[in-house]
Amino acid sequence: MRKDLLGIKDLSKEEIIHLLQEAKKHKPKVMDKILRDFNLKNTSLTTLFYENSTRTKMSFLLAAEYLGAYADDLNISTSSVLKGESLVDTGMTIDAMGTNVIVIRHGMSGAAHLLAANVKASVINGGDGANEHPTQALLDMYTIWEKKGGFEGLNVTIVGDIANSRVARSNIFGLVKMGAKVTLAGPSTLLSGNMKALGVERITSNVAEAIKDADVVMGLRIQLERQKAVQFPSLPEYARFFGVSQEMLTHAKSDALIMHPGPVNRGVEFSTDIIDGEQSVILEQVENGVAMRMAVIEYLENARDVVIPQTTRRDNVIAMAQ
Repeated sequence: MRKDLLGIKDLSKEEIIHLLQEAKKHKPKVMDKILRDFNLKNTSLTTLFYENSTRTKMSFLLAAEYLGAYADDLNISTSSVLKGESLVDTGMTIDAMGTNVIVIRHGMSGAAHLLAANVKASVINGGDGANEHPTQALLDMYTIWEKKGGFEGLNVTIVGDIANSRVARSNIFGLVKMGAKVTLAGPSTLLSGNMKALGVERITSNVAEAIKDADVVMGLRIQLERQKAVQFPSLPEYARFFGVSQEMLTHAKSDALIMHPGPVNRGVEFSTDIIDGEQSVILEQVENGVAMRMAVIEYLENARDVVIPQTTRRDNVIAMAQ
């Protein structure tokens, strides 16, 4: 039984299919409160975000509320973290208060795994460094599945800051696992040949070539906060050579989906007419995010087998979190 959701890499194909199907059941409840059954009224969820978020944090809080669970956010800026409390001690404190689910976002890769090893609550990874962002990939996959009916043989092109993107990594793991063909594109300084080992079909700096015959074009935000040095001349230069315009989109299939995890830098990753165009499903991704996170919360609450962390494990990892 599964206690935590830490990465797409850990999920089986069968689990992904199950979550897609459950999200489909929950989606009508997002916009129609009459359909909500509140079957998790004895569940509590806490969001623990060390990095800023709009979509992920709010969708988890609302997803829990729509399931009837109690949900609250630990505001890091007013918490004991500013007094020097470690990640593990903060997590164990929340755990001791009886919360059932902790959603964590942290700048350190592996932070969610560290927390999960030290608490009884289910831990959901809301993004850890440049490692993974599993629920974003799941909602992206749900959006593709809903629009395209499946994944086998689909051409998915991901354009942008690949090297620093946890969204890209999780999507690659999931899409390849489900049979899609993934192409990566962007500046050479933001690409990594190591992605080939994950099953990526092509890696190129030629965006027009990358989106040729694409069924899905997914843009990624330039993550300046994760770049140790400037990896391209300027945002206008990036937009000129690597941004997707309406003219460039003609290389993709006529019914190609335009996707982006948000927030979108208009005129940088995509031109405004593409963002607001008929092929864009960016806002639908947001709606689907609530439905998918409802599915994930319910799945963990129904399926997990509680594992009590061992004291020796805690002692070994506390120093890493400080």
